[in-house]
Amino acid sequence: MEHILYSDGNTKEISWVIKSYDKIIKQSRTHAKIYYDKVTQEQSKYIALHVGIFWGIGTFIINNGEKLQLMLDIKSMYEVLGKNFVSNDIFINNRISFIKQLLQQHNIRFQYKLISTSENMAKILY
Repeated sequence: MEHILYSDGNTKEISWVIKSYDKIIKQSRTHAKIYYDKVTQEQSKYIALHVGIFWGIGTFIINNGEKLQLMLDIKSMYEVLGKNFVSNDIFINNRISFIKQLLQQHNIRFQYKLISTSENMAKILY
């Protein structure tokens, strides 16, 4: 099965949408106290992506060996994840490591796609 994951975040909360063949699941969370008003918007977007993937796998929406399109609405994130550019942000590099580990452990075939902010379905959650 193929899934599409949209994610977004700001300094206070994160959200993600998983679109599958027959359903769309929307989730949002307030940042954990450790991150609330302490992360940048870009760092928050990485948290949202990581949590969205983790949640999708943990709830058995995304299963081992399936395909996942990861929709990114900021160019810097697309360049770091999709084109292997290097980030100078240690926090972001840690999230990237966790994201790649999850995808690899579950043998998920993935692709990053750059979209406009207006196309980001996770934006509607806050």
